[in-house]
Amino acid sequence: MSDNLRGSLAMVLAMAAFAIEDAFFKSATAAMPVSVAVTLFGAIGLAVFVALSVKAGEAVFHPAILTGPMFLRSAFELGGRLFFALALAFTPLSSTSAILQSAPLVVTLGAVLFLGARVGPRRWIAMSVGFLGVLLILRPTPASFEATSIFAVLATLGFAGRDLATSISPKTMSGRQLGTLGFMVLVLAGLVLMPFYGTPTQFPGWQPMGAVAVAALVGVVAYNALTVAMRTGDIAVVTPFRYSRLLFALGFAVVWFDERPDWLTLAGAVLIVASGLYALMRSGGKIPSGPKAETPVEQALAEPKDTQ
Repeated sequence: MSDNLRGSLAMVLAMAAFAIEDAFFKSATAAMPVSVAVTLFGAIGLAVFVALSVKAGEAVFHPAILTGPMFLRSAFELGGRLFFALALAFTPLSSTSAILQSAPLVVTLGAVLFLGARVGPRRWIAMSVGFLGVLLILRPTPASFEATSIFAVLATLGFAGRDLATSISPKTMSGRQLGTLGFMVLVLAGLVLMPFYGTPTQFPGWQPMGAVAVAALVGVVAYNALTVAMRTGDIAVVTPFRYSRLLFALGFAVVWFDERPDWLTLAGAVLIVASGLYALMRSGGKIPSGPKAETPVEQALAEPKDTQ
């Protein structure tokens, strides 16, 4: 088996696992406040990364967390994770997942506006097509617009801002330390939500608690598979398979949550994925000034081999 094939299969496995993670998290929020689900999920991830840092013999908290870029990254991380959790809890999984696929396009736009990156007219057209796909999913007309659908858009902006801030963060921070910081922010996001969505008045039950735990454990599998994918084969070959996450998410949306995405949602998803793939090909597999990873844990585990 070639490195490219092995890396591509690992990427598909990672995206399937991320879709499973999202589905279990969404299932848990049906039986417990989203604030509690976010806090528990963050606490589990935080424990994992603290353990990884201890095992590696490094400081759990890097002094660089007090620098401006890291404060900025944490602020965007807080917004992204907070609104993504709300999107999973209150909006269809299919539309949330589709809108999230536009994050690389937003990162590219942010790199142009704030980091001086340059893109050609074809990539501008690709970004415009992708954002048109988002509008098809949102349907911003008085008759069909759902206010809760803005959660996914705000989550995408938060993740894109976090990725841009990560690209200018201190290089001395290890992936494990970035992961610890990311999940600390995730716990904070859950605490921020509690005044609005409260805490359970009684034990929510083992099923939703187990769903959160499964989401976290499946996430660990996903992050490790992503690490293998990003370290095996050519990035330009492996990276496009990230969009398989949407296919898995649509499958779970239909089978698990009985969603029936209409043709506008599907058309929007096709435009987002097609524009993202085209922009990726034009960039040779890289997004200007943006990191490869989609989430703080993906970023944390997708380290070069010589940093371990």
